[in-house]
Amino acid sequence: MNMKKRLLMTLTLAFVMFAVMFAQTNETVLEEGGSGPYKAVMYEVEGFKEHTVFAPKDLSVFSAKKALPVLVWGNGGCANSPRGHEKFLNDIASYGYLVLATGIMPKADAPRGFGGMGGGNQSRSEQQVESMDWAFAQNADKNSPFYQKIDTKNICISGMSCGGLQALFNCFDPRVTSIMICNSGLFDQIEDGGGAPAPGGAAPRPGGGRPRMGGMPSVAKSKLKEIHCPIIYILGGETDIAYNNGMDDFKRIDHVPAIACNLPVGHGGTYNQPNGGEFAIVARAWLDWQLKGNQEASKMFVGDKPAILQRKDWTLEKNGKVK
Repeated sequence: MNMKKRLLMTLTLAFVMFAVMFAQTNETVLEEGGSGPYKAVMYEVEGFKEHTVFAPKDLSVFSAKKALPVLVWGNGGCANSPRGHEKFLNDIASYGYLVLATGIMPKADAPRGFGGMGGGNQSRSEQQVESMDWAFAQNADKNSPFYQKIDTKNICISGMSCGGLQALFNCFDPRVTSIMICNSGLFDQIEDGGGAPAPGGAAPRPGGGRPRMGGMPSVAKSKLKEIHCPIIYILGGETDIAYNNGMDDFKRIDHVPAIACNLPVGHGGTYNQPNGGEFAIVARAWLDWQLKGNQEASKMFVGDKPAILQRKDWTLEKNGKVK
């Protein structure tokens, strides 16, 4: 066998192995790939069960020097699919982010709304940890299209409603560098000292409490003192059922930078609006600031005239750690 044929067979075998190890399925383009410069796609990956990936379609422009920060997302209603959030998440991905959402990829005929999104079983808090594990593994895997293209030093954990509670449950993971809580906040809880059972039957977490609603992860209000990175609450104003919980959280956090911003749209946010609406714009500014170090993006929240207050109906509060 001559050298050219041997090389061709080697390359063919490598391609087949790559296809088996990283097989995308059901690739879907939403809203022409989003409003950002890196047109995004939504898809599932074999072997990464019950997770949906949103990422720029063309990964060739990314590298170790220009890597994708990570947004880990949990869904409203503890749904096991990001149905109802996909426009919001897709648009964020189109600005150069790897978005890893809990749950199976939304199906076209599944009902919209943050509750009952056609995802089958209720989601688990551990799925967000699985997302971080997967990002680290892909970044280190020479056979992955994401090899050395993921910024594992910049990870935001986030979610809406129940997904926000899941994010707060997982935010103590040392890999998390930013937190974004949407239409959510911890419930008032009775400290029981021994910790509440973790979702999925895991061992109790120290200092847990008893949540007022069953089926949601439990984190005691006192645990807010252990948050180790900047946090933002994006809420839907006083008609948002999570408003009081979220604002109470915010007021308790005085040791790390914390921001609370409100748009009076209620609990449903603007996720289903074109490109995720106003929530996507504000969320992206936070991510650009916190995960990419973009000082221009910080002007959405800081300075004499924060840009968010120039946008219709938004309000802003921040603690003394925000600079």
